[in-house]
Amino acid sequence: MAEVRFQQVSKTYPPRRGGEPVSVLRQLDLAIADGEFLVLVGPSGCGKSTLLRLLAGLETPSGGEIYVGGNPVSRLRPGQRDVAMVFQSYALYPHLSVADNIGFGLRRSRPRGAAEQVQDVLHRASRQLPPLLRVPSEREERIERRIAEVAETLELEPLLQRRPKELSGGQKQRVALGRAIARSPAVFLMDEPLSNLDAKLRTGTRAQIVELQRRLGTTTLYVTHDQVEAMTMGHRIAVLNAGRLQQLGTPMELYQWPSNLFVAQFIGSPPMNLLPVIALGGDQVQLGSRRFLVEGPVTQALAAHAESASASSLTAGLRPEHLRLAPATNRNLPAEVTHLEALGNEQLISCRLQETSHLVLLRADPSQHLAPGQTIHLEVEPTGWRFFDASGEALPMPLPVPMDHEPKLPDVGRI
Repeated sequence: MAEVRFQQVSKTYPPRRGGEPVSVLRQLDLAIADGEFLVLVGPSGCGKSTLLRLLAGLETPSGGEIYVGGNPVSRLRPGQRDVAMVFQSYALYPHLSVADNIGFGLRRSRPRGAAEQVQDVLHRASRQLPPLLRVPSEREERIERRIAEVAETLELEPLLQRRPKELSGGQKQRVALGRAIARSPAVFLMDEPLSNLDAKLRTGTRAQIVELQRRLGTTTLYVTHDQVEAMTMGHRIAVLNAGRLQQLGTPMELYQWPSNLFVAQFIGSPPMNLLPVIALGGDQVQLGSRRFLVEGPVTQALAAHAESASASSLTAGLRPEHLRLAPATNRNLPAEVTHLEALGNEQLISCRLQETSHLVLLRADPSQHLAPGQTIHLEVEPTGWRFFDASGEALPMPLPVPMDHEPKLPDVGRI
C-alpha cells in the first residue's frame, strides 16, 4: 500500500535580515489514497512545491508528520522514502546518455562492494565486444532489461545513446519520467513537469502521463498552474492558498460547488462571475432592481440562510455558461459589450451590466455577430446560482449535492 497522509504538517522558514518568519504551510491535513492521481493547484507561494519537497525529503517539516503506506517518513533520508520526483527543469545529467540517465537511480539503489563495482564497470565497457569477450554482471543485465522496458513504454528506444543536449523539450521530459518510472517507486511526485513545453506538445504529453499512471497504478501528486491540466488529469484536486487547504474534491465538485470565494475564482477559466444580491426567501434573489428565480438544491441553503441570518446580503456566483444572450425583456439584464474573444468553437463576451456596472463574462455561439459598445440582454439560468456569505464561505448545503453530468473518473485502485 502506498497511501500518503499529511497530518498537521507545517513549514516555517526562519527570518532573514531581521524580518519575520515565513510560514508556508499551516497545519495541513491531506490524505491521498493508494493509486490516486491528486493534482495540487493554487497561486504562486501557496505551498504546493514545498509540500512535494517535504514528501521527497528535500525539506524538513516544522511540525506534524508525513506517512507513506502508514509509515512515518519525516525523519527518513530521501533515498529511504520510496518516492521519485520529476522536476520542472528535467534535472538530467548532461554527460550521461539517455539510457544511463534512466538507469541512474537503479545503479545507486543499494551499496556495492569494490569487486562488484569493478565488475559492473567492466561489463558496461565490454558491451560492444563479441559475446565471448564480454564481462558478465547479473545486476547490470537486470538494469539494462529494465531500461529497455521503460524505453519501450515511453517510445525512447531510438534515443537511448543520445545526450540530453541532443533532445527536444518533450524528449527530455519523457527521459525524466523514465528515470522516475524505472525505480518502480511507491509514489510519483511531479512539480509542473509540462510547463516548459509548447501547447501542442503539452497536450500530447499530458495524455501520456495520465495513461501511464492508469497502467502503473502508482500514487501520484502533481503540481500545476494550468487549469486544463488540473481539470483533466486528476482523480481529485486539492486547492491551496496561503498554506491552507481550501477544498478537496473531484474536478466537477470544485467547478460546480466551490467551497468559498477563493475556489470559485481560482477554478475555472474564465472564473466565476461574482455579483452582490439580496436573498428574498429560498427561491428568489434581487440583483439591482430585478428579481430572479433560484432553482435546484441551493434553494434549501438559501432558505436556511434567510431564516437564520439577520442580513440577507450575499455574494452570488454564476459561471459564464449560466448567462445566456436573450431578447430584451423586463426580466433580463441589459449590458454593454466591452470585449470579445473568438476561440473558434465559442466566443467569450465581456460586458458591463448597465444598472449595477459590474463586469461579467459569458460564453456564446461563435456565429453571434457582436461588437464592443453594443447593448445586449442576458438571461440567468435559475439552477446556476451559487451563494457565499459575508466571510466568503459557500452557504452550507443541507443534503448531499447531486453531481449533474459528473464524468466517470478512472479507478484509483492499482491496476
